[in-house]
Amino acid sequence: MNQAATAVSTFREIHGREPAGVWAAPGRVNLIGEHTDYNDGFVLPFALPHRIAAAAAPRDDGKLTVATLGSDDRLQRTQPLAVRDLSPGSVPGWGAYPAGVAWALREQGVDRGADLVLAGNVPTGAGLSSSAALECAVALALLGLAGRAEPGPEERVRIARLAQRAENEFVGAPTGVLDQTASMCCVEGHVLFLDVRSGESEQVPFDTAKEDLRILVIDTRAKHSHSESGYGERRRGTEKAADLLGVKSLRDVEPDTMPAALDRLPGELRPLVRHVVSENQRVLDVVELLRAGRVADIGPALDESHASLRDDYRVSALELDLAVEAAREAGALGARMTGGGFGGSAIALIRSGDRAAVEAAVTKRYERERLPSPRFFVAVPAAGAGRV
Repeated sequence: MNQAATAVSTFREIHGREPAGVWAAPGRVNLIGEHTDYNDGFVLPFALPHRIAAAAAPRDDGKLTVATLGSDDRLQRTQPLAVRDLSPGSVPGWGAYPAGVAWALREQGVDRGADLVLAGNVPTGAGLSSSAALECAVALALLGLAGRAEPGPEERVRIARLAQRAENEFVGAPTGVLDQTASMCCVEGHVLFLDVRSGESEQVPFDTAKEDLRILVIDTRAKHSHSESGYGERRRGTEKAADLLGVKSLRDVEPDTMPAALDRLPGELRPLVRHVVSENQRVLDVVELLRAGRVADIGPALDESHASLRDDYRVSALELDLAVEAAREAGALGARMTGGGFGGSAIALIRSGDRAAVEAAVTKRYERERLPSPRFFVAVPAAGAGRV
């Protein structure tokens, strides 16, 4: 049973009626461009086939109820929440994510109550943006119940910003807008080249199969959490560096001016700046290669990105480093951690015929270190969020 059908059948069981509609949003893989979004930089994500579906129906009492069916088939439910009383910090745990979306939409005049039932297969804690998928599915559901039409490109960007605000201000996780924008705006068969500062974007064709290549996702099963990790510390560090340099953001530091800029900063901030500036350039380099159809040639940029995230930004983890090293040794053309770090997933660009060898090598390395077995899947660029 697919996720939408599961959400509908669970909705019937809980509420004894049919939902008014079902909306779904995907998780994402970020091909390259990590920790650049909150520095007004460049990112290059694509949406996954893995989705969270929201079956929804309106309520007339101004209250929001949310139930979610986990991958273990365990049902979790929130207490009914009065939409008019929602405020940051008022809802604990996972319920803060859908409640935060309702709070953000309330200020846009969308304040009707609703029953929501969520079901999905985006791995949680794997750095694949399950929280953004949830936020975007809930946002589309609440907007749909309010009679809003299927959003166009500009409206999708606005919804992504609202979902980001919910995560930043209501949940308290200081993330950038990459995840929500990927979930809302990606299209099948492409990576989304996004200039966060200007909002300009380009759908760049990304057909790995044409060159007999694959993007292998390695879920390390080392859970991560933006709100409980050093993510906020890194963000504050980059903001402090920009302030000391007298620029709006680190986007304004170019590779050729970076050495002089680093000389003006305290030692602890220099690695953060070095990563952001070099990572922005790597995104631009990868986009040029993809435009030219040279998918196989992006491997070195993936390797350099991981080294920068590990050594300069210091957001990697043992499980990520082992996965990347083992994948490369088994023939991967390039590999890197993806997502915010401190756990989660890595990706490897591989030849299709090397998949079994790469998976075996990573699994063997984990066994040697007595770590839980990793999980693998091939990532294919999928469509963004919408009504089912």
